Amino acid sequence: MVPMGRTLLDKVWDAHVVAELDGGYQLLHVDRHLLHDLGGAPALRALGQRGLRVRNPELCFATPDHCVATSPGRGEGSAAAGSRLIPALRSACVEAGIRLFDLGSRDQGIVHVIGPELGLTLPGLSLVCGDSHTCTHGALGALAWGIGTSEVVHVLATQTIVERKPARLQVEFSGRLPVRVHAKDLILHLIASEGVELGVGHAVEYAGDTVRGMSIEERMTLCNLSIELGAKIGMVAPDDVTFEYLSGRRYAPSGREWDAALDQWRSLPGDDDAVFDRTVHIRADGVAPQVTWGTSPMHGGPVDRPVPDPAASADPAGTRAALDYMGLAPGAPLLGLPVDCVFIGSCTNSRLSDLQAAADLVRGHKVADGVEAWVVPGSEAVKRAAEALGLHRAFQAAGFEWREPGCSRCVASNGEYVPPGKRCLSTSNRNFVGRQGPRSRTHLASPVTAAASAIAGAIVDVRHWP
Repeated sequence: MVPMGRTLLDKVWDAHVVAELDGGYQLLHVDRHLLHDLGGAPALRALGQRGLRVRNPELCFATPDHCVATSPGRGEGSAAAGSRLIPALRSACVEAGIRLFDLGSRDQGIVHVIGPELGLTLPGLSLVCGDSHTCTHGALGALAWGIGTSEVVHVLATQTIVERKPARLQVEFSGRLPVRVHAKDLILHLIASEGVELGVGHAVEYAGDTVRGMSIEERMTLCNLSIELGAKIGMVAPDDVTFEYLSGRRYAPSGREWDAALDQWRSLPGDDDAVFDRTVHIRADGVAPQVTWGTSPMHGGPVDRPVPDPAASADPAGTRAALDYMGLAPGAPLLGLPVDCVFIGSCTNSRLSDLQAAADLVRGHKVADGVEAWVVPGSEAVKRAAEALGLHRAFQAAGFEWREPGCSRCVASNGEYVPPGKRCLSTSNRNFVGRQGPRSRTHLASPVTAAASAIAGAIVDVRHWP
C-alpha cells in the first residue's frame, strides 16, 4: 500500500503524540501553555488544592487581559473583577515560577496578541490556553486550540493533554481581495456562506494564493474566527512570510538554533499528495465588506444586502428571534442603520495593521455626534508602535478614545459594557446575546468599516468612502 501524503495537521499532531489511549484518543505533549487573568489564578489554585505543582513552569506564560480596564491611567483595581483576579494571578505565578507579563509591563496585552509578537508562538509547536480563540496562533503554523478549566489544570500538572485527532478540512481562497475588503470580511463571508457547523470535528487549514499573499496579522484574523466556524483549530502553513515575521523576536530561536529551526519549519507544509477529508473553495475577489445582522457570526453578509426575511430562512424561528433582539425588521437595509458605539479592538482586530487601516480612513474627519468610538490596542507593543506612527493623534483628532491594551468591549468581563439597547459596530469575533453587555446589540465588521461608520454615525459601505 502506497503511504498517503501528510497534511500540516498530520505532521505537527503526530510529532506531539506521547501515547495512544483507548477510544481513539491520544496523549499529546504541550509546548506552550498560555494563561490569563480570568481563568489562570483559579486553575492554579485548584492545582494547589489537589496537592499538585506545575510540572513545567518554564513552558507556561501568563498575562492579565480579560479583566483589565482599558481607560487611560487604569490600574488593577479599575475593574471589579480585575481587583480580585489580577493580584491572585500575580501571586500564583510567583509561587509557581511562571513568567507573567504583568499590568504595567512593556509586554502586557491580549494573550493572543502577545504570544506571536513575543515569538512564543512558533511553527510546529503545540499551544493551548483556556480561551476559545487560541486558534489564532495557528496562523504561524502552530497547533493551537482553546481548552476548558479542568483541562487547564491537567496541562499545568502534566504538560500533556488528551485529545482525539480531528478530521482535515482545507479552505482554499483564491484571487485578490477587492479594495477595502480585508481578512475579517473574508472569514465572515466564509462563516455566513458555509455555516457555523462547517468545521465541527475538523481542523481547518487555510490555503490558496489569497492566503499566501496575506501578512501574518491578516492570517491571524482568519484563524481567530475558526472557532466561529465550529473548528477548534485553524492553521496556515508556514512560509517565508512567517519566517520574516518571527526573525529577531525575543523568544524565537537565534543564531545556529534559528538555522536549525528554519530547516525543521520548512518541512511542515503538507506534502504534494496530502489528502483532506473535505475541501471548500472560495473566490476572494468577489467578496464584499461584511456586516452581521443577528446574534451569531453566521448571521451576516454583504453590507449592501438587506437583512433576511425569516419566512425565507432555513431557520425561521431562530432568524425571527435574532431580528427581534437586534431590533431589525425583515428586509431592512443595513446601510444607513444608525450606530451608538464603535469598538476597534479584540484579539481579532487590534494589531498594528488593523489600526493603521482604520486611522487612514479617519484622518480629516470627525466622529458623528452621539457616537462613542473606542480604539483599544491589543498590546503595549502595539500601542507603542502605533503612537510612534502618530496613529493615536489621528484617532484622537477625529474624536475616538485612545485606550490601554486589553480585551475591553469584546467580552465585557471588565465592566466596559455597551449600554442596554445600544447598537455597537465591533471588530470583535462574537455578537452573541448580551456578549458586550445586557441587551447590547452588536454588529461585527472589519476595522475600516467600523472606522468609517463611526464618522458617518451609521453603517456604511466602505468601498464608497471618500
